[in-house]
Amino acid sequence: MAIQDLQRFLESQVPGACVPVDLLKIARSVAVRRGNPRNIPRGGYVHSPLTLVVDGECCLDRLYGGFFSDWVCGGQWNRMVQFLAVLIQTVQNNNIELAVFFNGALEQQRLSEWARQECSLRKNVNSVLKHVSVKGTPPPKVWWVAPVGLRTCLRMALRHLNIQVLCTMDDHHQEVIAFCRENNYHGLMAEDAEYIIFDPPRYFSSHQLKLTYKGSLETKEFILDEVARGLGLQRNHFCLLAALLGNYLLTESDLRDFYAALIQGYDRQTTPQEDIIRAVVKFIVNRCDVNNLLTIGAQVFGSISDPRVAKFKESVQYFLNGTKDGFLRYKPFPSGRRDGGQRHPHLYQKPDNHDCKQSSSPVDSSQDPGPQIDPNPLPLPPVPHEVMRTASERHQKGLMCPWVYQVLTQGEVKFGVCMEDESVRELPNAVLFFRAVRQFVYAILFNLHHHTFMARKAKEEGQKGLVTEIPEIKIREWVYTKNNPYRTADVVDATPINWAVPTVQRLWFGSVVDDKKRRLRAFLSCMRSDSPLMLHTSHVPQHLLIMATVLRYIMSSPSGPVLRKQELDAFLVTAFSPDLTNAHYLQELQLPLVTGRGAQLAALFMMGVETALFANDACGAPVPWLMCCPWLYFDGKLFHAKLIRANCARSLLEVCEGEIDLVAKVERCRQAVLEGLRVEFAHPLMPQMPGGVNNHKMNPHPPYPPGFAQHNGQGRGHHGPRPLHQGNGMRRMFSRGGQLQVAGVVVGSWGPNYGSSGRPRGARYPYGSGVREGGGSMVGRGQPRFARSTRGRPTVLAKRRTIKKREVRPMRGRGSGMDTPSNSRSGGMRDYIGMPEGGYNGHTPMRRDVEGLSPYPPHAPQSHSSSGLKSPDSGVNVSILE
Repeated sequence: MAIQDLQRFLESQVPGACVPVDLLKIARSVAVRRGNPRNIPRGGYVHSPLTLVVDGECCLDRLYGGFFSDWVCGGQWNRMVQFLAVLIQTVQNNNIELAVFFNGALEQQRLSEWARQECSLRKNVNSVLKHVSVKGTPPPKVWWVAPVGLRTCLRMALRHLNIQVLCTMDDHHQEVIAFCRENNYHGLMAEDAEYIIFDPPRYFSSHQLKLTYKGSLETKEFILDEVARGLGLQRNHFCLLAALLGNYLLTESDLRDFYAALIQGYDRQTTPQEDIIRAVVKFIVNRCDVNNLLTIGAQVFGSISDPRVAKFKESVQYFLNGTKDGFLRYKPFPSGRRDGGQRHPHLYQKPDNHDCKQSSSPVDSSQDPGPQIDPNPLPLPPVPHEVMRTASERHQKGLMCPWVYQVLTQGEVKFGVCMEDESVRELPNAVLFFRAVRQFVYAILFNLHHHTFMARKAKEEGQKGLVTEIPEIKIREWVYTKNNPYRTADVVDATPINWAVPTVQRLWFGSVVDDKKRRLRAFLSCMRSDSPLMLHTSHVPQHLLIMATVLRYIMSSPSGPVLRKQELDAFLVTAFSPDLTNAHYLQELQLPLVTGRGAQLAALFMMGVETALFANDACGAPVPWLMCCPWLYFDGKLFHAKLIRANCARSLLEVCEGEIDLVAKVERCRQAVLEGLRVEFAHPLMPQMPGGVNNHKMNPHPPYPPGFAQHNGQGRGHHGPRPLHQGNGMRRMFSRGGQLQVAGVVVGSWGPNYGSSGRPRGARYPYGSGVREGGGSMVGRGQPRFARSTRGRPTVLAKRRTIKKREVRPMRGRGSGMDTPSNSRSGGMRDYIGMPEGGYNGHTPMRRDVEGLSPYPPHAPQSHSSSGLKSPDSGVNVSILE
């Protein structure tokens, strides 16, 4: 629709309509103008602050900190909080007061518009994942997509920084402008042309907002008088212009004939939006009777009886209600009702899907039909008044997940697209994957267990007049899938929890100790995490409870394994890493490689966090909101770095960079996550082998990330087929021969071998290969001598010798690993090498702890920290598939 490009048109085509300003200077001028300059303290402006309403939906990227490329990794939440802290401190020190709005309304009337925007974002996601898979570098900023959970993180961060946060309930645009007028705010900051039509007191661009190093807060202001003068219109004609440019009430398809009459050779796909705007402005100035809407409707659509004329009048009235004069006559009704009550009567008349067919304008066959909205609401049990009132208040103040209010009031909820590959389904659809949690939550919100108990009791006692049927609780979910891109909503049934869950009134308002315990148990039950170790802070600290429940839910998936072993460790190491709270370190951290799977894993995890916060709010918030903030346990960039290291490391100690205490914390938390589960880790994809499956020569390695250990290509936890000719610290070796270097010194060489020893061609083990089937053990730094064949001389073997096979002796001390820049530590650190549950390179692990060297089978569920942890209970059955 052309109105979406109106603001950009005014900025570029209308001289004088948009001017750069400094908000800090404006704030100082407001304070001086409102008060006595002599009474103002030096350096501060206590009275008459500059008050601004900010539409957070229009500046998600600016509040996040800009178009930083690391958003693809899952979000840098600590860096975002640091940026917001600096921004808010600058604003408050210069006497500016902000109120930030987020869209918490379902807005069924705008569902088609929302679906088109999400499908456009889906194209960006596909482009980003293709770019990452091909180049392994961050994507350009033109494909920026808000990381999963960004709105939730912003709400929490702004609340933490004492900024007023609000969520809209019915119609986002009308409520934002209404708040601005009701509270006499000085201006509005957004990036939506509809606000220009509403004619706010002052209007600033959120897209141009910049916090500069010189201490200024710069943006651009739209001078509405200059806008009207440049367009040749009066300011009270803006509503007419907006209606003829199209919106959700009067769509661009309805106006196609009108545009064709104004523009010769009009084509919806190729005609620039600027030409449409100029043509409509010219029509209003020269040929339009602006005082009679029916006459205008007859001119535009050819007849006053055309059904589009009524939609045109409704569209004009919508914009009039946002203006200063229309606002005085506009009185909103109480919201939060499911009985058909409407906050804005003219807003919630859903456009008939058959209006286009009834009009004289034929429907474009190439146009997406959009969401098919069912006008009949699903029957739901009544919600207690106190619950609805509390949900409404907390929702409006931004203290609760918006899904709770949407489910309670309208029985629907919508989910945006995630960073996931829809063509190669290596990971599950994130929204569908966590649907089971939401089904439990629906049952809690509508007291399904209580209704079931009362119906059963009435049926047993045979009392007349009582309801003996269990009510059906069905919720509509708008989820994007490849086969259903928001065309129809999925009807989801509520699932009861297998214990006597209290009513939602008791969960929300109960104050005794037992009520608090039931809240927490209800939340843990929704997340499949009702296990003893989850409540032990020595295993799961309170600020990591949300993270642990999400990981446990992922690991307990009945549909099959999702995470690989090193990926689970990467999540845990990220949460416990001391670098997590170092925003400067995270900003300077350079990723050598960006992987598509890492980006999708981060999106899956953050979708789980969003769902966990939804369950937490529905259960009465047993986990305090300060313990729910995602920056306490996750950072996408740090997770990516840990994941890369985990894929290359030989031990958990290397992933933890030699920190024994960190290894102990990770293993304790992993023990709580896997308690009572029969764990199966995911298998990696089979590598592509050119020349057919029977060809034993595999593709060469991709380039190793600089600064990481160059071990064999399998990495720890790899369960796929390994080439027969590999050893610790070496790459694959082919039949043409090669050399073995330790610490930069050549200690062994070999030529091609085509013998008939039962191995494939080229599979003969070199000298010192470190393979357990025989041959000399690999000698590395820290050993007292070289292999016997070299006689202690670090030179290239000049002659072929036949080396006798000898047994591999267990080696004490530093071990036989090769030192690289990523794992060179002191000898004391190497004495403890944790290889949890199956090892890191697929070999039988050898455990080194404080009691000495003791081998154990690779599938034994043992603890591997130096803190004396015991193995899980006998009921725990952990099996790692190698």
